[in-house]
Amino acid sequence: MAIKKYNPTTNGRRNMSVLVYDEITTSTPEKSLLAPLKKKGGRNNTGKITVRHQGGGNKQKYRIIDFKRDKFNIPGKVATVEYDPNRSANIALINYADGEKRYIIAPKGIQVGQTILSGESVDIRVGNALPLAKIPEGTTIHNIELHPGHGGQLVRSAGASAQILGREDKYVLVRLTSGEVRKILGVCYATIGEVGNADYMNVNIGKAGRTRYLGVRPTVRGSVMNPNDHPHGGGEGRAPVGRKAPLTPWGKIALGLKTRNKKKKSSDLIVRRRNG
Repeated sequence: MAIKKYNPTTNGRRNMSVLVYDEITTSTPEKSLLAPLKKKGGRNNTGKITVRHQGGGNKQKYRIIDFKRDKFNIPGKVATVEYDPNRSANIALINYADGEKRYIIAPKGIQVGQTILSGESVDIRVGNALPLAKIPEGTTIHNIELHPGHGGQLVRSAGASAQILGREDKYVLVRLTSGEVRKILGVCYATIGEVGNADYMNVNIGKAGRTRYLGVRPTVRGSVMNPNDHPHGGGEGRAPVGRKAPLTPWGKIALGLKTRNKKKKSSDLIVRRRNG
C-alpha cells in the first residue's frame, strides 16, 4: 500500500501524508459483523479517569474479527478487503461454504477470490491457519495463539510477523516481532504470512487535529504543572527534576523500574528477551 504526500498548501498540510487504499475493495462493511462501540474517555465504571489522554474522536463501529479461525476444513472465499477503524491492519471478509461470513485480519498479498482453510493438514499458503507444530521451520506467521482455543493474541498489527525457529518437546520456538524468542505450545494455531498494510507506520500525522480524530487528547509535561499536580511541578523558571529519578504523576519511578513479576509462570517460556 503506497503513501500519498501533500503539497505544503497550509501549515497543517506541510509534511502530512496518508495511505493510498489501493488494496481496499469496498467501503461498506458487512452489517451482520458490526457491533456498537461506546466511547469511555479513559474512564472506569465509577467515572474516574484510569487511562489519560483519551476522549473525543470520530464515531466508529466495531468489526467482529475471527481470531480463533475455528472453521476447520471448511473452505472460505475472500469476498472483500476492507478498512478497519479499530486497528492498524486491514481486514478481509470471508464467505464460507456453509454460508457463514467472518472477518479475519488481512495478510500481505491476499487477493479477492482466493480460498483459505483452517485445519491440521491444510497447505502452507498465505491466509491458511494451522497448529504451530504442523508449520515448517522458517515460515512467517501471524495471529498466534498463546493458549489453545483462546484465539490469536500475538502479532496482529500492520506489518507485523513472527517466524518459526524450531521445536522442543511439545513446544515450538517462535521469534516475535520484538526479537523475543519464546516457547508456545505446538497445538496453538497461527496464520501463515505477515500482516498487510505495512506502510501504516510510515504515515506522518501532520497536525495535532488529526490525532484528535483518533481519540487522542493532548499530553501535558509534568514540569509545567503545579507541585500539587505533579512531582516535577513548581519552581521559578525552568527547574530540574530535583529527585532521584523522573516520576509519574503518582510519584512512582517512571524510567527503568522493572514491574514484571518474577514468579510469573510464562517467564520460563521466554528463551531470549527482546532487550537481550
